[in-house]
Amino acid sequence: MSEKSHGWARRGLRQRRVTIGVSAVAALSLAVAACSSSSSSSSSGSGSGSQTNAVSSKYPWCGPKQASIALADGFGDNTWRELTRYSAVTVAAQCPSVTKYVYANGQGNTQKAISDINSLVAQGTTAIVDFPDAGKAMLPVLTKAYQAGTIVVPYRVFPGGTGGQNYNAYLSTNFTSAGVLWGHDVATALNGKGNVVFLGGPPANSQSLAEYQGLQSVFKNYPGIHVIGQKPYNVTNWDPALTQQVVASLLSKYPKIDAVVSDFGTALAASFPQFQKAGRQIPVIATEDGNSLGCDYASMHANDPNFKLFTVSSQTWMVEYAMRYAVALATKGHVPSSTVVPQQNYENSVTGSPNQPVCDKTLPATAIMSSGLTPAEQQAALKGVIPSLSSLR
Repeated sequence: MSEKSHGWARRGLRQRRVTIGVSAVAALSLAVAACSSSSSSSSSGSGSGSQTNAVSSKYPWCGPKQASIALADGFGDNTWRELTRYSAVTVAAQCPSVTKYVYANGQGNTQKAISDINSLVAQGTTAIVDFPDAGKAMLPVLTKAYQAGTIVVPYRVFPGGTGGQNYNAYLSTNFTSAGVLWGHDVATALNGKGNVVFLGGPPANSQSLAEYQGLQSVFKNYPGIHVIGQKPYNVTNWDPALTQQVVASLLSKYPKIDAVVSDFGTALAASFPQFQKAGRQIPVIATEDGNSLGCDYASMHANDPNFKLFTVSSQTWMVEYAMRYAVALATKGHVPSSTVVPQQNYENSVTGSPNQPVCDKTLPATAIMSSGLTPAEQQAALKGVIPSLSSLR
């Protein structure tokens, strides 16, 4: 079985790599609930995108009606989005009724993101999966697209509005739960006392706000824990370069930082040299997983006992659920029963459950170990080599 085929064989069940532990169980349960069955060692379809006669027995979300599908990112210029972009086209390729796949990158510019949606609608795109980085600023254009007859499925960042009125469905995850998981890990590691910094994404994005609420729901029980810095979170735009600047500023302002919570682990890891420049050790870290984090922990924890690492899955694979939902609506397949993707613990350097920090030195530092992509697929995605629909068939 080839490397590519091996990846296809696992993807339908959302199994992670062998280190994923209990996360695979949670992901498997959701995949079953979403009517996704096990993939085979080759992709579905002949490559012609021709009309089929019935719902696919292998992929129930793939129906018989031909459709074009787009993934629109509000910001596509980080490693998380590179991996999600790769995952998205592989799902589209599994359904032979999908005749065209389009990707749009808003580049962090709200007006461009709005223009991208308008352009996709003008092109006659059947369904759009959207990551609305700008949040509620995207609601008018998403509503306009929906009212024009385009299938619209925003995911991960809430744009406001209501399914069935402003768009077809919003694919969510419980970010408050991630904040709660991090809060308990940090409070335990600090014995209930210390200064904590929280790094979030763009201003007012729903993900970071919900995670902050989760953190606060835990920290309110620990009067000795103080959240310092900008409230509700220090803005990083999920940009590694800006994250380094923010961390450097915080280190110069606060002589005592006992823990850092961040919702983009790879960007946070890029800021670790700032601690060294400031003559400070890495504190307790709670974030989403990334290969650089696991490898940094492996090389540094022996000389830095305060460096404890707790992660949840980065959920790059969440785009696959959004794509399946949109494809099901567009092709008249069986619509997945769930619109909520659960949060999953991934690494815990103290208990080792579900995993000790994971490091694969054969992969780039920017790889995300819970992605579900094979090493070869991650290597390609992180180089910007995204397969076409036809090449996967």
